[in-house]
Amino acid sequence: MDVWIWSVRLTRTRSVASDACRGGHVRVNGVRVKPAHVVRVGDEVRLRHEGRERIVVVSRVITKRVGGAVAAECYVDKSPPPPPREEAVMVAVRARGAGRPTKRERRSIDKLLGRPVVEGRDRRARPD
Repeated sequence: MDVWIWSVRLTRTRSVASDACRGGHVRVNGVRVKPAHVVRVGDEVRLRHEGRERIVVVSRVITKRVGGAVAAECYVDKSPPPPPREEAVMVAVRARGAGRPTKRERRSIDKLLGRPVVEGRDRRARPD
């Protein structure tokens, strides 16, 4: 199973395909399979990988990695379309300097809110 998944380019490496099988992310005809499972023509393979589920029906069994055009002929893809890129990439963006306030900013906030100034905390004001 892991060799076929890797050969038809559903995963980048064979070790990723093998880990997916061992982790229960590969199902053949609705049953979880191990990496050594034998693939047959007509099997429905479901692979959860990189945040989406791929559903393919085996149309040809191969054991060597081939080019993308030949690999596409080895299965019939019945996967739902991938989500649009805008929805898939949700990276938190914050404005520069919008993180924790600096010491100077904390002091000005305390002064603005009328909080008492804590003596002995400032190194420059230390008595000799």
